[in-house]
Amino acid sequence: MLKRLILTLFIIVLCAGCGKSSQPTLNSNQLERKDDKIQVAVSILPQADFVKSIGKDKVRVVVMIPPGASPATYEPTPSQLKELSQADMYVKIGNLPFEKAWLNKIISANNKMKVVNSSEGIKIIGDNPHIWLSPTLVKKQIDNIYEGLVEVDPKNKDYYAVNKEKYIKDLDELDKEIREAVKNIKNKKFMVFHPAWGYFAKDYGLEEIAIEVEGKEPSPEDIIKFIELAKKNEIKAIFVSPQFNTESAEVIAKEINGKVVFADPLAQDYIKNMKAISKTLAQSLK
Repeated sequence: MLKRLILTLFIIVLCAGCGKSSQPTLNSNQLERKDDKIQVAVSILPQADFVKSIGKDKVRVVVMIPPGASPATYEPTPSQLKELSQADMYVKIGNLPFEKAWLNKIISANNKMKVVNSSEGIKIIGDNPHIWLSPTLVKKQIDNIYEGLVEVDPKNKDYYAVNKEKYIKDLDELDKEIREAVKNIKNKKFMVFHPAWGYFAKDYGLEEIAIEVEGKEPSPEDIIKFIELAKKNEIKAIFVSPQFNTESAEVIAKEINGKVVFADPLAQDYIKNMKAISKTLAQSLK
């Protein structure tokens, strides 16, 4: 009797296990995706602005590098990697230190998502990834993002096309406004801590002088050299990014009776930010 009872219980447990294993397994998308928006991951905040300008209410954007963090040192959190497992598309800058260090792991977190290189077709200067700080180069990035969205979501191609053309017109207006702001500047040289503004300078006939030496803080000898260079070129403002240490820039500014000016290359509202920075730059160079 006891043996028969044990055998019966064993069969019941075995059958229950078989029944459970026959049910479909839900992945994270099925469990957590509550709408049909295209989920797009990007490296930096300006890219989020680009994607939203084209996709608008058809997309949800996940930004990997949060405000205030450096693209040179940031490491994604486990929760971000979990979000990536649900992404339909990843838009990379193409030459960012963060991407060089993490892109393979990002792709391995979700090898089904489409990876769009926003720098496709853009001539990269040296190892400089800051292509988003050139409004003319952003237009090419917008084209690349548009093509990626259409591939992932072809049914909304016309919707994306209308939004893309509107944003490109906004970029053309931004370009005109910046050219107007800097056209009467005689002193074309400006000093920055981190060399983020090379493409911007190239667009508008300016010259960027970077304090940071090959990604490292300047030595005391370097600081002396930059002080002399700033005095020689009558530079009175040192532009710094909030993601980096400002101490060396403050030392130089004090010695030249100048000031430290914050210019954030990673602000999300791209057009508003670029307008403000160009006006500040023009005022500082007059």
